Amino acid sequence: MLHRMATGMSWADPTAVTDSRALDEIHFSHLALSADVSNQKMPDLSRRVLCLAPLVAALAALLLRFPIQSLLRKPRAAMDPDSDLEFDMPGVLRAYKTGRVERFDGTETVPPSPAGDPANGVASKDVVLDPAAGISARLYLPAGVEPGRRLPVVLFFHGGAFMVHTAASPLYHIYAGSLAAAVPALVVSADYRLAPEHRLPAAYDDAFAALKAVVAACRADGAEAEAEPWLAAHGDASRVVLAGDSAGANMAHNAAVRLRKEPIDGYGDTVSGIALLHPYFWGKEPLGAEPTDPGYRAIFDPTWGFICGGKFDLDHPYINPMAAPEEWRQLGTRRVLVTTAEQCWFVERARAYAEGIKKCGWDGELEFYETKGEGHVFFLPKHGSDNAVKELAVVADFVRRC
Repeated sequence: MLHRMATGMSWADPTAVTDSRALDEIHFSHLALSADVSNQKMPDLSRRVLCLAPLVAALAALLLRFPIQSLLRKPRAAMDPDSDLEFDMPGVLRAYKTGRVERFDGTETVPPSPAGDPANGVASKDVVLDPAAGISARLYLPAGVEPGRRLPVVLFFHGGAFMVHTAASPLYHIYAGSLAAAVPALVVSADYRLAPEHRLPAAYDDAFAALKAVVAACRADGAEAEAEPWLAAHGDASRVVLAGDSAGANMAHNAAVRLRKEPIDGYGDTVSGIALLHPYFWGKEPLGAEPTDPGYRAIFDPTWGFICGGKFDLDHPYINPMAAPEEWRQLGTRRVLVTTAEQCWFVERARAYAEGIKKCGWDGELEFYETKGEGHVFFLPKHGSDNAVKELAVVADFVRRC
């Protein structure tokens, strides 16, 4: 604004200065000085100084009317009270104390393929499994399934630290379709409420509601079967596998624990299997070769407190099954697959889960698979790589045997 006034003001333009008294004074001074300069022979320097005097007078008059403080930008903190951070996971999510949330990962989505994915022929669609509970999902049906043929059902929970991604995220859309084709199975990729808008145990409640809805849909007949025809026609309620990666694997485990405590009417208290892919578990004390450096652990420790709102500590069974062996042994399944990777952040937790589940008194079949030289959930971004294809084959074989 100051630059525009200084360079664009015309002394003959009355709109340049809105105060009429200031305009008259400036105009009078300009005429007097011009006359004086024209009637006297003065050195060039003095003449320049006098010619600049009207401009200085004009700026002084304007600054008196518009105090300079009003022209300066206020500090950001004063203008934006919504700048205090509650939690920051760089590149993933930023939450402010006012409740505003910014997500930087897991926001991209892709549509379903009702006519079949050109890559594998798997058809997909978005459905609402339980309108009352608000449970939605993306279903995947392999190509060429004969009428009346029943398939195993994989209820899959996506990862994302309980905070990001959906069933429609490109990485999960690709994985679910690939799994459906590889088994073949009917895959139900469930959505659930995310933190911090919905802190834990909201996601756990949604996971269990999704399980009940899937079982009901597979057993539906008559008019009820019309609500979800794919599950009604092809879903085998006796062969339901709970699966997920990272936070989703954590959800699959906890849904199986809850099932033993809260059996589904007419169904029972066990599912055919659970597949925990690079599961997100943690605890107060380091396990195995986990780094003991406080700086390293400070990256992971606060995350759990944030997503559960401080309701559950780091040794709660939700996040640390090893801390509650009496509950762990009641896991509602007879078959468990645990996969991990050598460079996964939670590799020691996965190893401890595989070793500890037998020691806790659980009576069932355990399979453990670890990929060397790879990181956490590598099979999602590297879905076409040799190692990703091998891990997918392990998961598919496990589901077929359930």
